Parts: sequence; structure tokens; C-alpha cells
Amino acid sequence: MDNYDIAIVGAGPAGSTLARLIGSRGGKVLLIDGASEGKCKPCGGLLAPDAQKALASFDLTLPKDILVDPQIFSVKTIDLEKDLVRYYSRFYLNMDREKFDRWLISLAPESVERLRARCVAIEPSEGGYVLSLRREGSLFQIKSRLVVGADGANSIVRRSFFPSKIMYYISIQQWFAALEDSNPFYSCIFDPVTSESCSWSIHKDGYFIYGGSFLPQNCRQLFEKQKERIEGKYGFRFGEALKTEACKVYRPRRMADFKTGKNGLFLIGEAAGFISPSSFEGISSAILSAKALADAICEGGNIHASYRRKTARLRLKMLIKCVKRLFMYVPFLRHLVMKLGLLSIKLDS
Repeated sequence: MDNYDIAIVGAGPAGSTLARLIGSRGGKVLLIDGASEGKCKPCGGLLAPDAQKALASFDLTLPKDILVDPQIFSVKTIDLEKDLVRYYSRFYLNMDREKFDRWLISLAPESVERLRARCVAIEPSEGGYVLSLRREGSLFQIKSRLVVGADGANSIVRRSFFPSKIMYYISIQQWFAALEDSNPFYSCIFDPVTSESCSWSIHKDGYFIYGGSFLPQNCRQLFEKQKERIEGKYGFRFGEALKTEACKVYRPRRMADFKTGKNGLFLIGEAAGFISPSSFEGISSAILSAKALADAICEGGNIHASYRRKTARLRLKMLIKCVKRLFMYVPFLRHLVMKLGLLSIKLDS
């Protein structure tokens, strides 16, 4: 059985950032990548300003082949129930999410061992933990002194050792061939008839993506119903879906929803609950929480106490976004903000 000092479960932005920051500091580090080839998390694939700032803090520059057309300067916000449309200025980078994740992994030093496998079980053992991994149908085990859960809302580390009643949705997204006469746009859709959360659409290099977050019960039926309700309106036209993606996504609501870990187990990124409850943007929090844990590990001492202290500002930021969420998702407040046109921009016809 192979032994490691740190095993990182999950190779998304959180896990790959942690591997990059601690990989050259000594010790034996394993990065476990459970993502299937050609698959990535269902999301709009936009790099928000907070995430851009997080990358800039490391003096990282984004390779141009990660970017896709078109680039985004505004978001078309639609309240389907009240037939309200407003435009808001936004500065996102439109990107290929899978290429972005692979680029972040490539930045980890060669000293970090990378393994394509899925973690199926974690058990306490003398001096650490034993992880059961599955790769190409074969099951094997490794041992690690410290274990980091960077595996998102379906984190096996969180499920196994830190179960909680954090609220979650099912994110569903479909890809379509973009129609030749369609005008590319990015939109945020609110439809309280089918979802208490939001949906989105975006164009990427000849594809049109439509997705949304729904409560787990009857989520697929509600997704299809929402598509029917918006079909033919506001520039939405759906053809045959080329592929459908789905995943679980957290929505933190209280301080208890944030779990940083204990007893040699740590959680970073969305696995810790660090995801915006208003926009579901999680890349910036993934990077920042990974840096906080890397700093705590490198400083030594009580790593758990140090990591929790270093993420205090991040937890507070997430709670402030819970207040912001009220103005987006409570129908009365959203209608009021949109009718008044607060912070919206007018388009020249």
C-alpha cells in the first residue's frame, strides 16, 4: 500500500490550486482526479471578476486557447413570471471549463503525483486514513496522513465525516447547436413557477447552452417545463439537445453550513460550503480556500485552527451574499429592483 503525507480528493480549481501551492514544499502529495474524460461541472463556464482577481493574486495569465467566443459585457436578466427584462453590465471571461480545469492541474509541480481514479471510501487508520480508490474497474487502497476533500458538493470526505443539512440543488445543463441567425447573449432567468433558484444561457463557439438549478424532487421535469415556458420568447429557441449534464450544487445559508475539517481531514472549495449563495460562483472561493489551507500547512502548528482563522473573511463574505440573494430570489424584492431599473443599463436600438 502506497503511503502519502497529503491526499487531495478532487482536482478541480480547489484541489489543483492546493497541489500547486504545497507540491514543492516537501512531503509526498497525491492529487486524485475523479473527473471523467470530456466531462466537467455543469455551469456557465464564465470566469467572474472575483475569480479573475484570485488568479491575478498569483500573477497567473490565462492561455488564450481557454477562451471561447463570444466574450461577455452584459447579462440579460429575465423575470419570466412578470415578463420583465433588464440588462446589467458584467465583465466575465467566457471560457472552456474543461480546458480551464486541465490548465490549473498542469500548473502543479512534477513532485505531485496525479492519479485518475475515484475515491469510494475513506476509513480512519493508525497515523492517518486509508482511501479506497477505483480505477478502470479495479479497486485498490492508499494511505495518507492528511486527507483534503476538494471534491465539490458530492464530497465523499464531507459525506463520510461531516454530514450536515446544507441546502442543495440539482444543476442541469444542456448543449445545443447554435442557430445561424441567433444573436449570441448571456442571460440569467428567474421563473418561480419551476424553480426558486435561477437558470442561465450562454453561447460558446457555435453552441448554445441552457441550464438551471432546481430542487431535487422532479428536477428534470421542472427543467423541461421551464424550457417549454421560455421557448420562442426573448430569443430562446431550442433544437435537439446534443448532451445533458447534471450535478449537485450547494447553497449555504448559515455559518454552520461551512465545514473546514478536523482530525487530519480538511475541506476546501464547495466541499467546505464555499460557494456564492447568490450567483453559485465557486471558482474564486475554491482558489482562496486552497491558498488559506496551503498557508496553514506550510506554517505548521495547529493547522486546523490556522485554516479556520484564515477563512473567517471568506465565510463572512458568503453570509453577506445570503443577504444579496434576497434581492435576487424573493419575487417581490426582485420585481421592485427590476421595475425601478436599479443599476441596469439601456441598450441603443
